Amino acid sequence: MIRRLEFLALVTTLLGAIPSLQQSSSEKRAVNDALFAQAAAVSGLSEVAVSELGSQKATRNDLKAFSRRMIEDHTQANNELMAIARQKQIALPREVDARAAFCYQSLSGLSADDFDKCFAKAQLVAHMEALATFEAEAERGQDADLKAFASKIVPKIREHIKMLKPIAKELNKDLREDEQSESKKSK
Repeated sequence: MIRRLEFLALVTTLLGAIPSLQQSSSEKRAVNDALFAQAAAVSGLSEVAVSELGSQKATRNDLKAFSRRMIEDHTQANNELMAIARQKQIALPREVDARAAFCYQSLSGLSADDFDKCFAKAQLVAHMEALATFEAEAERGQDADLKAFASKIVPKIREHIKMLKPIAKELNKDLREDEQSESKKSK
């Protein structure tokens, strides 16, 4: 199960990089503000749902605290985005997408130790993707309100990543040690 989640995280990261590979770095085109709003809405809804699961299932206090913070910050951001979208008459999704639903389902079926490891990884990947999305809007968005919203949220996402990286790194180290000991046992 852990391998599948790692694979999913890798594929998701690579798929997210494809549009940037198709555009040369010297060419900075405007981003579609409505698509940003829709992507940000799905990301925010997903973040709250997965964080609610984290607040229930995580065994580590730092992950429980992180989850509570994500619920608070992302609920506030989601509400701000919905207000802007209403004003701009941009229809936003009201449910998570299939990828986020699969992540939630995968995480919810894990044991406590596996949950902490996979939750931290999934959160790190989700926040890295969100950072790229929000930075693109902040730099190349055309709508002043959405651009300002993205610019306001970028530092919060960076803060979330800064909070999560040491936890994910520590748990990842434990995972590598577990795999090495299992490999030695099977020889």
